Amino acid sequence: MSDLEQFRGEVRSWLEKNCPPEMRRPSLNEDDVCWGGRKPSFQSDAQRVWLERMGERGWTVPEWPKQYGGGGLTREEAKVLREEMARLHCRAALTSFGIWMLGPALLKYGSEAQKRKYLPEIARGEIRWCQGYSEPNAGSDLASLQTKAEDKADHFLVNGQKIWTSYADRADWIFCLVRTDFAAKKHEGISFLLFDMASPGVSTTPISLISGKSPFCQTFFHDVKVPKGNLVGERNKGWEIAKYLLTHERESIGAFGITQIGRSLGELAAETVGHDDGVLADPLLRAKIAEFEVDGWCFLLSMQRAADMAKAGQGSGAYSSVLKYYGAELNKRRHELMMDGGGSDALEWEGARSHDGKAAREWLRSKANSIEGGTSEIQLNIIAKRLLGLPGA
Repeated sequence: MSDLEQFRGEVRSWLEKNCPPEMRRPSLNEDDVCWGGRKPSFQSDAQRVWLERMGERGWTVPEWPKQYGGGGLTREEAKVLREEMARLHCRAALTSFGIWMLGPALLKYGSEAQKRKYLPEIARGEIRWCQGYSEPNAGSDLASLQTKAEDKADHFLVNGQKIWTSYADRADWIFCLVRTDFAAKKHEGISFLLFDMASPGVSTTPISLISGKSPFCQTFFHDVKVPKGNLVGERNKGWEIAKYLLTHERESIGAFGITQIGRSLGELAAETVGHDDGVLADPLLRAKIAEFEVDGWCFLLSMQRAADMAKAGQGSGAYSSVLKYYGAELNKRRHELMMDGGGSDALEWEGARSHDGKAAREWLRSKANSIEGGTSEIQLNIIAKRLLGLPGA
């Protein structure tokens, strides 16, 4: 037996013993997802136990170093863990912008003190982060941001506004892009700060979406004092960190294209459409689902290839745009098919039977996948310029 096969057996055994049955079912709604935080809100004792057990092993961030709260697993071992969790339909124990975005940036650019303070808290779900990037006049052209941080000797004084700040009203801390030099070119003079959302001068206002439920907020800063030690990397060099973080954000959004817990699309559609001898009764819908599943497997292989290329030092940051673009399109297609398969029942907007209109609200929410993290048009421009080498207009 190889070491990896032995590891798989150990992982399988541990998951079977430690993952509560309730955590092997899809989440009922957005509130049924575990985000952790300074004052966590658990929907059940099983959700709390699952986070504690995974956090203790470092398996919320399996590839992070153990000294920073991670599992210290190799890429191959982490893949085995994901496969075994998928086999049992185990939910992710923790959903976190700290894991998807800030953590990788801190591992590369953070000071040792910053790594030892923030990374273990992220891994254990003890701190919830939000992202302060976009502004009303700096969306796709992010480098035009105007939120400023003035040097006040022992601290920065931050003033400005951010928009589309996901879960800002529930976050403990924010990782934020600020301008520290207005005389420099717009891609220069930007710094990367971390600060507490409970700081005096920070306020948020929710933004409504067509789905009726929204994670987005406007975030305002008025004379917010931020200690100098909360600067990540060098002053005025934050754009490099921002770009690195965006590659992880785009890959995370792209991963929505292959994420599925619970029953397949065909099984869900069969409840409404019916089946003949185990075959979905609607041939057109059956063909659409089959096409989607083939494309999903191809996309999964593309993600694995990207990981292998990165490991071999042959990767390109621009490739994250490929994953983000196609993953977003796949996720939108998935929700379209769920609506097709659900028929008129899928249009239900309220009530216990539909879990408060889960299917319809998630279908509408998926439309934002092609906007957040950089619009699809921006991703296609990056692909054309950086990967295909096409000439500009």
